[in-house]
Amino acid sequence: MVFLQAEMSWNVLIHPDQLSPEGLLLRKSILTRLLEDMTNRKASKDHGYFVAVNELKAISEGKVRELTGDVLFPVTFTCITEKPMKGEILVGSVEKILKHGVFLKSGPMENIFLSGKTMNEYKYIGGESPMFMKDHSKLEKGTAVRFKVMGFRWMEADRQFQLLATLAGDFLGPL
Repeated sequence: MVFLQAEMSWNVLIHPDQLSPEGLLLRKSILTRLLEDMTNRKASKDHGYFVAVNELKAISEGKVRELTGDVLFPVTFTCITEKPMKGEILVGSVEKILKHGVFLKSGPMENIFLSGKTMNEYKYIGGESPMFMKDHSKLEKGTAVRFKVMGFRWMEADRQFQLLATLAGDFLGPL
């Protein structure tokens, strides 16, 4: 898993109720709102998934919005992000099993597809609890799996990446 540190700029909007003449309370309100905004935004194409804010570097002078009274503070901060990379080896868990493949989840990445065609010698077994099976090894809901990222693309509407995975390679498969 590749973690990156990125310096970012963001505009934080603070409601007048949250304003305080005391600097520490204002800083706390700005930081709280920044964390809420990042949680709602989830990820970006350039930086990947937002994991944590490291440091609040600068808070510029606020600008009052005339109609609402809200104050807009431009802030600069560093944060930890996680962005998928082609060829990267990750560990995830099986979330959903279909006839043509398996959907996995790994950390904040929820849309990872492992095609049945890339699972060497695994056969689909349907029923109430569908699974893919090979000899004594099986992939069923909840199974931890080590996989390789074949490719990915950014989905702007969902604000997340779609990953295509494979089990082709040494030491890949159920753990």
